[in-house]
Amino acid sequence: QVQLVESGGGLVQAGGSLRLSCAASRSNNYAFGWFRQAPGKEREFVATITRYGYSTYYADSGKGRFTISRDNAKNTVYLQLNSLKPEDTAVYFCAAGPQGSSSSTLYDYWGQGTQVTVSS
Repeated sequence: QVQLVESGGGLVQAGGSLRLSCAASRSNNYAFGWFRQAPGKEREFVATITRYGYSTYYADSGKGRFTISRDNAKNTVYLQLNSLKPEDTAVYFCAAGPQGSSSSTLYDYWGQGTQVTVSS
């Protein structure tokens, strides 16, 4: 079992930045992903990173603005959010699974989420 705890969310103005962290109880055998869910909307894929960080993939919504990274020594995954827009407002969740994927169903463990709010 992998325990995940997100942090780093908050309130920022449009154009601002946040760095989200996902602290995991273990990380070496897992790929990680970030998803988000806005009020009234389904959970959507944001980014994923393979277990050694060799490959990353992003949803079109975050390409050029978001960066996923990981530090296996710290068992931590990060999501750098730059040039934030109001439509980025959502609860952001990290997840762990056997391989990187844009599908939430392929992840086995989920954190509680951290709120990101972007004002105009």
